[in-house]
Amino acid sequence: MKNIVILISGRGSNMQAIVNTAIPNAKVVAVLSNNPNAAGLAWAAEHGIATAALNHKDFANRMDFDRAMMQLIDEYAPDLVVLAGFMRILTPEFCAHYENRCINIHPSLLPSFTGLHTHQRALDEGCRISGCTIHFVTEVLDNGAIIAQGVVPILDNDTADDIATRVLKVEHQLLPQAVADFISGNLKIVGKRVIKSNQVDDSVTLLA
Repeated sequence: MKNIVILISGRGSNMQAIVNTAIPNAKVVAVLSNNPNAAGLAWAAEHGIATAALNHKDFANRMDFDRAMMQLIDEYAPDLVVLAGFMRILTPEFCAHYENRCINIHPSLLPSFTGLHTHQRALDEGCRISGCTIHFVTEVLDNGAIIAQGVVPILDNDTADDIATRVLKVEHQLLPQAVADFISGNLKIVGKRVIKSNQVDDSVTLLA
């Protein structure tokens, strides 16, 4: 059994998707947050998962917060740390500490639209598709090796909220699968590419 620690900042819908999937040989041992009022903490506690919060505002700087969070995370001896809507830019020290065992989900098709406001930026640029990316975490923001991507169309009358709703449904499918692939040992990092031992080539063409 491998231990998973999930970090959230809000309602934690992607965290819930992982828990509800009941991934074989995996146990979500803790859900942690930088926001004591994160709604996802209550959901996790109701499902028997250990929870805790460290308010980043209580720390003098980013490094102090990250070191405290690392100490808290390590109490649960995680094999994998999942950033599921954890709205913090992490220090190089944090990223190095969990190198190749920390993954993040980002609401764009990286390397396009790193950072915030991804859906509005996609609209502003006239994109016909958007989506989400699951990647390993490195010290360069939203730049780690890509594990999986999901694609959705952008329709002519869409708002950023419309795209966000569409993308979130894909996130809830893609993230649990990526976690399962990690737990089962199906992922191998080669440079900036992640090789999947169980990948199927069905030669599907995506058009939008």
